[in-house]
Amino acid sequence: MGGVKKDAAEDSGKTAPQRFDAEAAVRAGRNCLRWEVEAIEATAAALDGRFAAVLDRIDAAVGAGRKLIFSGVGKNVPVSQKLVATFNSTGVRSIFLDPIQAFHGDLGICMEGDLAFLLSNSGETDEVVRLLPALRRFGVGVVAVTADAGSQLATNADDVLLFQYSREGCPLDLAPTASTTAAQALGDALAMAYAGLREFSREDFARFHPGGALGRRLILRVRDVMRTGARMACLSAGSTIKEVLLALTQAKCGTAALFEDGSGRLEGVFTDGDFRRLALGLPGFLDAPVADHMTRSPKTVGESALVVEALKILERSRINDLVVVDADMRPVGLLDGQDLPRLKIY
Repeated sequence: MGGVKKDAAEDSGKTAPQRFDAEAAVRAGRNCLRWEVEAIEATAAALDGRFAAVLDRIDAAVGAGRKLIFSGVGKNVPVSQKLVATFNSTGVRSIFLDPIQAFHGDLGICMEGDLAFLLSNSGETDEVVRLLPALRRFGVGVVAVTADAGSQLATNADDVLLFQYSREGCPLDLAPTASTTAAQALGDALAMAYAGLREFSREDFARFHPGGALGRRLILRVRDVMRTGARMACLSAGSTIKEVLLALTQAKCGTAALFEDGSGRLEGVFTDGDFRRLALGLPGFLDAPVADHMTRSPKTVGESALVVEALKILERSRINDLVVVDADMRPVGLLDGQDLPRLKIY
């Protein structure tokens, strides 16, 4: 008969022996991380005026409506692609150019005034070095991103960004680890420095990240999610508690906004929690004026505030709902805590 075959350890009821010594495994992991940290620290310490010069080149290309081009082979492919994504996310148009495909038609994506970043640890990678003259024919500026200032790539580029590392995190000092980490961190630093210098705002960032939880946190305003109309209990502070309870039941919410007759300004709130407390200690409370038992000067939020800011108020104040008010402190909506989980902005 068919079925799932159990391994020997499961059949015997014994736990399979651990293959590696735990202490040795953790030590190996820490060693790799330390080499990578050391590489980033050394790269940061070595930054000089060339970093600022490259920022000027980026600004010139962006100002002229041109793009950034990133290129490399091997492990520098994902590094380049990550930097393309980072620059694009800050509004700087960027693309990846495969050095091999470049000589089979992809050079057509290059335009005069573009700025290319060529990544090579040694600065001698043949496929990358060969790109230099081809890019120059298109009038593309070239920045070498390398660990060797004396390499062909560095000496023939317009500008050089050097990353530093003493050895790879690989136990054989072979697999690119510390070097690629340093190169990517250097590129990230370039992107973030440029974003900061041109005062790239949260609103700018949100325009390029409309999807997912991050986009919702950055874009959603209170006005977009607040309850209004029939889904909000909003009535005069002169109402009775019975009238307020009816409004809460009809709106299926837990907080009623109570306004002053005439001005329409928010006077206070009455919650289902207030109702429960009164029910336990005040006979005949249903016909009592709600103004006698409402919470005055409640927490509020403006309709143009970000939802994430309203969430912070709810968390700090340990309340479930927020009355949304306009510039004249008139209630215009209700932010109900039970509506927030579906927005996934946590």
